[in-house]
Formats: sequence, structure tokens, C-alpha cells
Amino acid sequence: MNSPALDTTVLDRALRELRHNAPSWATAPLTERIGLLQGLMPRIGDSAADLAAAGAYAKGYGPDSPWAGEDWAGGPWALAQHVTARLHVLRRLAAGREPLHSGAVHERSGRTWVDVFPATRWDSLLLGGYSAQVRMQAGITAAHVRHRAAAQYRSGVRRPGVALVLGAGNVASLTATDILHKLYAEGQVVIAKMNPVNAYLRPHFERIFAEFIQRGWLRFVDGGPAEGAYLTTHDGVDSIHVTGSDRTHDAIVWGTGEHAQRRRREDTPLIDKPVTSELGGVSPCIVVPGPWSRADFRFQAEHIVTSKMNNSGHNCIASQVLVLPRSWPGTELLLQETRRVLRALPARTDYYPGAHQRLQAVLAAHPRAECHAGDSRILVSDIVDHDDMLLTGEVFASALGVVRLPGETPAHFLRHAVDFANTVLPGTLGATLIVHPRTERIHPDTVEGALDELRYGTIGVNSWSGVNFLLGYTPWGAHPGHTRQAIGSGVGFVNNAFMLEDVEKTVLRAPFAPAPRGLFTGCPSLSPKPPYFVTHRTGRTTLERVTRFTTAPSPARLPAVLAGALRG
Repeated sequence: MNSPALDTTVLDRALRELRHNAPSWATAPLTERIGLLQGLMPRIGDSAADLAAAGAYAKGYGPDSPWAGEDWAGGPWALAQHVTARLHVLRRLAAGREPLHSGAVHERSGRTWVDVFPATRWDSLLLGGYSAQVRMQAGITAAHVRHRAAAQYRSGVRRPGVALVLGAGNVASLTATDILHKLYAEGQVVIAKMNPVNAYLRPHFERIFAEFIQRGWLRFVDGGPAEGAYLTTHDGVDSIHVTGSDRTHDAIVWGTGEHAQRRRREDTPLIDKPVTSELGGVSPCIVVPGPWSRADFRFQAEHIVTSKMNNSGHNCIASQVLVLPRSWPGTELLLQETRRVLRALPARTDYYPGAHQRLQAVLAAHPRAECHAGDSRILVSDIVDHDDMLLTGEVFASALGVVRLPGETPAHFLRHAVDFANTVLPGTLGATLIVHPRTERIHPDTVEGALDELRYGTIGVNSWSGVNFLLGYTPWGAHPGHTRQAIGSGVGFVNNAFMLEDVEKTVLRAPFAPAPRGLFTGCPSLSPKPPYFVTHRTGRTTLERVTRFTTAPSPARLPAVLAGALRG
């Protein structure tokens, strides 16, 4: 059967309207831009329950399911948090202040670092004990950082343009936050093509972004590969941002078929417009040996399973390889607890297209693999071959591999772990490092050296690196160094509310243990078990309350948020 002819009428009209209105967005005063962001908040609040419910139903469970917490966290809360971050920075600029706080930029061990989170007192209350620092590329001074932050707003130079956002199909807020980045960080109006997997989100986004649509600064369109290919090569598109796989990127840049390799070899791409991308990879979770208690093993097993089972593993940043010390007695204890958590979770399916086939491939390659829910929640507990499929390609489903590396001491183990992550695993989007505070106090140079050497755009220390996406202030993207010929996890950073240039990586830190137990492990904070944990008993309710608070902050709402978090 022949494919239906591509009807470009809607696409062409959208691009004409955006081109016509691009200058009015480029010249929109800062106060107007701030007002438009403020106007998003009540719309996000009004749409939040419907947006979260749409995601839940699409994944095969109801909006009251324990799993639905992820649909609040990755949907309306993430979007509201990103708006909050951009408002914070733009209000500073409108008041005549620098975007970065006094003292935020400093130098350490020959590199410039920028403190970006927490940025407000609400951040400190809602995510107590969490912090994020951005490390700049080599040779970038503190003065350089301050001069270039939010440069387009401070220089007054704004060039109109039309950006194409090729939406992600997995996390609800991704398309929306990419739109915000193109509008507010790059100053371009946006045509956003919804991913067919979650095109059901379009009416929710059109309600939230209604004012931008009415002003001709944003258009949503539907479609598959044919529509995407038409838009990427259209003269009316000035830049592209894509969230997806390296195969998607390569099809855009080099095309498909027999001529694609020749184009790549000769560096003659199909398009010559700027393309930024976030393309995932094989993300490690590295566990450093240390003096863990039984409670530590239980908590960190819940943490590890969350980093795998959030969204059924359909995350570009999902932990896929658990890197453990071979001779540490705690390795088997941690795996026992991990199995227990996997078995105890409520039922759900791996819903993303192709997930079943990918999981079957994992099982075919590993006849002794453990399945902790039907043919899913797969644990391959001892991978030794570096050519193993779990180490060479993103599974994008609920399969977790375990690699055991030598190392009698934290220093010895981390040397092996860093080398393994940097040289064996494809991709540089994010890595997670779990280390006991006492171990880090005894071996500070060892841990700092590992953070310096790991080539990832985000490193979460005692926090799943995926949390970095949610914060808005923090840059999100692959470690610099990929090229269009070897795209890896992509090029460019998005989110990044302070609009920093020359970013190398973000290091996100969280407490090793929740309150009040953190007092006895050396990481005192007010943070209980994070509500995004898949084991949190009141996670859905708490994340709904956090969303309501973020869209309309009020001290009167805090007790309910904290009570829900503590009950989890």
C-alpha cells in the first residue's frame, strides 16, 4: 500500500505566521516577557490534574495509581518549576541586577564553578539539602562567566528567528520546556511538532500556552517522520532542537539510505542550520564502597530502582548499568534489597513502542536473567562482556545490568569505575554516583577527582542524575565534545535559566540519607524520602501539593506539602 501523500498546507501556514510574527517577539520588552511567563502559572495550575491524568491513562494506569506521582513530577510540576526559574532570573535583570547572585561564581582546583541551586528560599525549603554547581570549560574565568551570562538580554541584541522543536515522546514536560528555552534563551518563535507517542498532550499545551499562540509566537503541529523531515529541511526554519535517539539526529542531518554514509564521511549534511540535541545513552549508577547500615542499603536500593523504574525506564537518563565493587561485602546486600524493591512495586507495563521487543532481546541474550514482574523488571546481575547489549546500546525499558569491578579501596574502585564509564559505555548525558558522607570525608580528593574526570553533562551525587532536568536552573545536555559526525548524546544545553555559556557539566548533590537519619550519617538536612521515589507511599499526593505550591507559592501551603512528604 502506498503511503498517503504529505499535506503540507498546515505546516506551511504555521511557518508563514511564525515568520511574520518573529520580529515582534524579538523586540518584546523584558517586562512583557515576564508578564507572559507569569500568565503561564495559573494555566499550569488549572491544567495540572488533567495533564497528569492524561499521562497516567496513556501509560495504562489511573490518575490515582501510586505510579501517577511521576506524571505530576515530570508533567505540571517540572513545567512550573522551569517557569519559576526563568522568572527568577528575568526579574533580577528587570531590576537592573546581574543574573547571577553575588558569590555564586568561584574558582576551585583551576576551574570556574557556578552555584545555581538552591536559588530561592522556597528551593531550600522544598528540596532541603539539594545543591547544584555548574563547572565551566577549561580556560573560562569568573569574569568571563559573569560577562556572558544572559548576554542576549544584557546586550540588547536580539535577532528574530523561527525554531523547530521536535518533541520528545516520553516525559510530558520535555516539549514544553524545550519551547521555553527556544523562546526565552534563544529569542526565537517556535513550531513544535508533537511526538506521535504523546500527541495527546497537545490540547493541554495549547491551553497553557494560549497567549503565545494568540500572539503568533508558537504553533503546535502533529505528524510523523514525513512531517518532521519536511520541517527540518524547510527554508522557513532557522534552527532545530531534537530530543530522541542518535538515529533520529543522523536521519535529520545526513539522511537515510546509501548516500547517508557518504555525506557523513564528506561532512556534507542535508541541512546547514544549527541543530542542538539531547539523545540519551547508557547511563551508569556507580556505588562507592563504604560503611553502610542496613537502613542505607534499603534506602539506596529504593533510590536505584527509582532511577530505573521511573516511567518504566523510558527515560534517556534512566540508570541502565549498576557499577558495583566486586569484593565489597555490601554488593550482595544491595542487590538483595534491589530485588526486594523490584518485586514489591505495583504492576505496570513497559508502554513505549518497541519496549517489549527490546526486553525480549535482553532475555534472549541473557537466559539466566531475573524477571521480577512477568517479562519485565529485568535484572542481569553479573555482566562480564563489554560487548553485552546492555553496555552498548540504550534499552529504554525496565532492564538493569550489573557490572562488578575490582577495587579494595574507594580510590582503587573509582579509578576502574571512571575508566569503565568513560571508555566502555556510550553516551555522556548523565551518571549517578552514590557515596557515603564518611567515605567522602576520608577520601575527598578521590571523590573530587572522579567528579572531575567523569565525562557527563550531569553527575548526580547521591541523587539520580535525572532530577537535574526537573530543576530548571541547571543546564541539561551531553558533555561537550560530540560532533555531528559522531553525535553521541547530543550537542548543546537547554533549560539553564541563568543562560550560562561555556558549560562543561553540572554536579547535583543530595543527602545520602533522609531526615532524620541523615543526622547520624553525616548529611544533616530537612529532606525526608524524596516524593519522586517509586516507593514513596504518598508520592502522588505530595507531588500534586508541590505543584500547587509552585504555581502559587504561599507559606500557608507549606504545612500540607511537608506533611505529605513526611508520611511517605
